[in-house]
Amino acid sequence: MILTVAMRKSPLRPGGLELTILGAGDAFASHGRFQSGYIIEGPSCRILMEAGPTALCAMKRMGFRTADLDMILVSHLHGDHYGGLPFFLLEYLYESPREKPITIVGPPRLEERTWRLFRTMFPGTKPDLPRLLKYLKFIEIGAGETRNIGPLRISAMRTPHMKRDISLAFRLELDGRTIAFTGDSGWTDALAPFVADADLFLCECTYFDSEQLDFHMNYPKLAANRGRFRVGRMLLTHVGREVLDRRREVRLPMARDGMRITI
Repeated sequence: MILTVAMRKSPLRPGGLELTILGAGDAFASHGRFQSGYIIEGPSCRILMEAGPTALCAMKRMGFRTADLDMILVSHLHGDHYGGLPFFLLEYLYESPREKPITIVGPPRLEERTWRLFRTMFPGTKPDLPRLLKYLKFIEIGAGETRNIGPLRISAMRTPHMKRDISLAFRLELDGRTIAFTGDSGWTDALAPFVADADLFLCECTYFDSEQLDFHMNYPKLAANRGRFRVGRMLLTHVGREVLDRRREVRLPMARDGMRITI
């Protein structure tokens, strides 16, 4: 795999995937980083994984068209991961009406919570919903499930991040490549077999010193267990202030906004 930082200018080469980091930051947008968002492009499908509040801005700044998306994946229903969905719905209602189907995939209650958030953010909006709904489909996926959705094979694992709702890690198989993603997660031994043999493993790393906060990863724990992850490449993301403040001590590669990875 080749790691570069670039804007989306040239067409995707035949075979394989390209992933662009729209946002590698945490909920606090530490050090000014955009919040969670990743564009996955393959010959058969274009996916937005995570729709944080800054995802639409980042897409447009980096030259991506919302009309080109085939799917949006959401790992859990925290604002920095799904809070940007109302902006995409508004975009599709007014600025860029859909002309092909788009599927939004995520944990249970995704559809209900998305529309509730939309009505809260844009009360009184009376859009042409019938036209959008003709192209829009929600699919809710549970922990332990594997589903084939179009050309994508997606497996989901519950992570120790939320108690009432479900937070998911994803394993994505598309166009002959595999990407594993923790979403938000505290440490769990179940991650190692779940991500095994992935070409790319995107792993959250919010903290450095705060080991008592077990609903997010911390760098010392990840560094000590790096050898257990049998993956082609591991990249830290959802990076928090503590990790960025001590980046000179970090020996594992970290994602950056705008980074583009060819798999």
